[in-house]
Amino acid sequence: MADYLSILKEHFGYSSFRGIQQEIIESIGSGRDTLGLMPTGGGKSITFQVPALAQKGLCLVISPLIALMKDQVMHLRRKGIKATAVYSGMSHEEVIIALENCILGDYKFLYISPERIASELFQAKLRKMHVSFITVDEAHCISQWGYDFRPAYTEIAAIRKILPTTPLLALTATATPDVVDDIQRQLRFREPNVCRMSFERKNLIYSVRRIETTKEMTIADLLKQIPGTAIVYTRSRRATYEIADYLTKVGFTATFYHAGLTNEEKNERAEAWQQGRLRIMVATNAFGMGIDKPDVRLVVHSDVPDSPEAYFQEAGRAGRDGQTAHAVLLFDERSAATLLRRVDDSFPPEDYVRQVYEDVSGFLQMAVGDGLDVTREFNLDAFCKAFRHFPTRAYNAIGILSRAGYIEWTDAEDNQSRVMILYARDELYDLRLPAAEERMLRHLLRTCTGIFSEYTYISEEAIAQTLSIDEATVSQLLINLSRQHVIRFIPRKFVPYVTFTQRRVDTPEVILPASVYADRKRELAARIQTMIGYLSTKECHSRYLLNYFGETTAKDCGQCDNCLLHTPLPEPDKEVIRQRLLEFFASHHPTSAIDIDLPDLPRSAVGKILHQMLVEEAVKFENSH
Repeated sequence: MADYLSILKEHFGYSSFRGIQQEIIESIGSGRDTLGLMPTGGGKSITFQVPALAQKGLCLVISPLIALMKDQVMHLRRKGIKATAVYSGMSHEEVIIALENCILGDYKFLYISPERIASELFQAKLRKMHVSFITVDEAHCISQWGYDFRPAYTEIAAIRKILPTTPLLALTATATPDVVDDIQRQLRFREPNVCRMSFERKNLIYSVRRIETTKEMTIADLLKQIPGTAIVYTRSRRATYEIADYLTKVGFTATFYHAGLTNEEKNERAEAWQQGRLRIMVATNAFGMGIDKPDVRLVVHSDVPDSPEAYFQEAGRAGRDGQTAHAVLLFDERSAATLLRRVDDSFPPEDYVRQVYEDVSGFLQMAVGDGLDVTREFNLDAFCKAFRHFPTRAYNAIGILSRAGYIEWTDAEDNQSRVMILYARDELYDLRLPAAEERMLRHLLRTCTGIFSEYTYISEEAIAQTLSIDEATVSQLLINLSRQHVIRFIPRKFVPYVTFTQRRVDTPEVILPASVYADRKRELAARIQTMIGYLSTKECHSRYLLNYFGETTAKDCGQCDNCLLHTPLPEPDKEVIRQRLLEFFASHHPTSAIDIDLPDLPRSAVGKILHQMLVEEAVKFENSH
């Protein structure tokens, strides 16, 4: 354990483990197959990164989130830890280099997308690697009962055949009891072994609020009542802009975020929000994964999510510092009907899905019998215009085809420029380069870890800022160095691409297994009914969610809107509490509910009266913007 703690301190800057991190680390460190259930913000990455650094060999990390893989690889490299990733969209040469480095280069982490693990190339290279243990992130994706089932995850069983004695760590933040059992069965655990952390968040206050005016005005009212950093989630890209624009006009500092922004725009906005220069981030669900800002005081959902898992995960981004935070779900009279329509939108008719497969193949000029592992650029808007498809239905049909194993679609957000130096370090001294190119090369050498052995991600915008030149000049200098064969430069592209994961078949031969279509449609309908129930339930909102995840002994939280509404006020009566609150405000000037200290009064009663006084504007927190 002393080794684990020293690694934690040296590489990650923490002096102690949190929650069940230590329990999971000791379990996988002792060679046992382990399933770790940790709520959002529980620190999952620590549970495999620390034991991997304590052992010889390589940790193989299977993750479905390409952007998160890239982010973790980048952070590990900055710490001087050798890590790389293999995922869709990489060239054959890039994949070979990455895998060979894992065999020969003393690498500690190989991140790989589940779709890549079935390839003969990967499995052949895997046999030559010294793997300390396997980590399966987002492990609920392997279960057909999980809310984000991915058939490619079932290929992990093939890895267990190749590495029969190698222990496996499965991690997830959202799993019902059925999913917990199914994960262990699908991943062929040698014995049941679950490290479980309660999903209860005692500092997180859940509430559901009907929209009486407009979404924008309702959100603004919440932001006035609850000070501090906030995230507002919405389903549409357009709404992110409209809500952020409204909030800015009424005096808040806000920006918006969605998958259609460039990487530079995303990074700039996320950084401004994380550093506190902006109070509010209005975003689609593209924002949040990998973001670890501990002091988020409010998460608002302006649209009702499709599942309790999605809502729990996104709401859980509030209050990671353990201080009081709020998760507010907005709804109106149309919300239930809108939710029910999503079932048919998400699962269009099977014949329509087959037609989209035929149209995609025609759009990319892929003949029957061809296409295995072929990757081509794919612009969804151009495709929909050419074949007269509605974008939402086409998008979901492509997702179904991807889960069925016919194609794989990678969105434009996963593209980023990459560079690798072709010379050995000592050979660079003999080069005679123009001053501008030499300055660029020196910058790459200073900032890019592992650039001699593999492709490294770069940001033209960041380089331009550092070197005080424009982005066009940066690109031209990189092209010049590439033409002189000093580097290999793969420019970024803002175009998605499709990979045919098997040879094209005749359209009538496209089979949509029940586990991909019928079962998934039925399960989505059940989850949506659960969310409709969440909107109308009279029971404690925290207990409602915990019961869904199998914590059937959970107690009322005493602080959500339903608890405050339906729990009779204990003594002292409300007028006494009201007077005490007025006296406290007169002498202390609190900036949030966290600052109110009346320990001799019942917390639920104080919360209820305070809420009433804020609505009546009898009191107001300072610095509410």
